Amino acid sequence: MPGGWRRCSFAADAAEDPLEGTAPQAARWLLVEHPGPWPPQALTALPADVTDALADWEGRVVLVRRPGRERHSTPRRWFRVDATPGQESVRTGTYRLASELVAAVDTPGERYPGPLVLVCTHGKHDTCCAVRGRAVVAALAAADPEPVWECSHIGGCRFAPAVVLLPHGYALGRLDPQRAPAALAAYRAGRLDPAAVRGRSALPPAVQAAQHHARLATGATGVDDLRLVDVVRDDLPDGGTDWHVELADPGCSVLVRERYVDTGRPLTCAATAPGRTRVFDVRKLSTGRVRR
Repeated sequence: MPGGWRRCSFAADAAEDPLEGTAPQAARWLLVEHPGPWPPQALTALPADVTDALADWEGRVVLVRRPGRERHSTPRRWFRVDATPGQESVRTGTYRLASELVAAVDTPGERYPGPLVLVCTHGKHDTCCAVRGRAVVAALAAADPEPVWECSHIGGCRFAPAVVLLPHGYALGRLDPQRAPAALAAYRAGRLDPAAVRGRSALPPAVQAAQHHARLATGATGVDDLRLVDVVRDDLPDGGTDWHVELADPGCSVLVRERYVDTGRPLTCAATAPGRTRVFDVRKLSTGRVRR
C-alpha cells in the first residue's frame, strides 16, 4: 500500500469508523447473474449497449454469482427488488442472451418468496472485499445456501465484508464467518443485529443514522421497526447540517448533525490519497409519541 497504509477495512477497524449512515442508496435493485471474471467496473463485463440501456433504469444494478467455482450454468437468473419500506418484493426470471436483460427491468417475472443475501467479493475493485468477503460468503453458503450470492461492488469497502439483506435493503458491515450465519437466521426471523447495520438502502444517510441510534435507545430489532414519519433538514451558518428525524413504531425523535472528518488515510484499497468520511453525531434523542 502507498506510504505504508494498511488495507482499507483493517485501517477502518482500527480507527473505529462508524458504520451508521453508510448504506448504498437504492430503493430498487437489479441483480444480474454473471459468472465473471468481473473487471474493476463490473458492468463493463456486459455488452456496451446493454450497459447503456440499464443505466437509464432508476435503481442499482449489481452482478451476482453463486459461491464456488462452478459458475457457468445457463440460463442465468435475474432478480428485480423493490426495497421501498412497505413495498418490499422480489421478482425473478432467467435470460440466455445479455440483450434480454434490457427487458428485465419491466418484465413482471415470477415472485421470489425468500430473502436474498449479497456479499461483495469483487476483489478487482477492492482487495478487502475479496479477502474478507469470500470467507463470509462460504460460511453463509454452508449454513443456508439458497439465498446466498456473491456480488460486485456495492460500496463501503472499508466495512468489508459488505453484505446486503434483500428485499429490505439493509447493509451490514464487519461481519465475520462466525457471526454471519446468525445474522442471516435473524433476518429470516424478521430481526436485525443493530451493531452490524450500516443502514437501509432506500433511506437517506441521515435517516439511516437516526434509525441506528433509535434502535440502540429503544431496543427495537424488527426489520420493519422505526418507520420514517418525517425528516427536516436545517443548514447551519457554519456549514454543518442538522437533520430532525421523526420515527414511529416505536416512536422516537432524533436530531443528528452531519459533518465531515479528514481521516489522514485512503478510504479504499485502490485510493492513493487520504479521504474524508461523513459522520452523524446525535444532538438530541427522545422516545415516545412523535408527530405523525
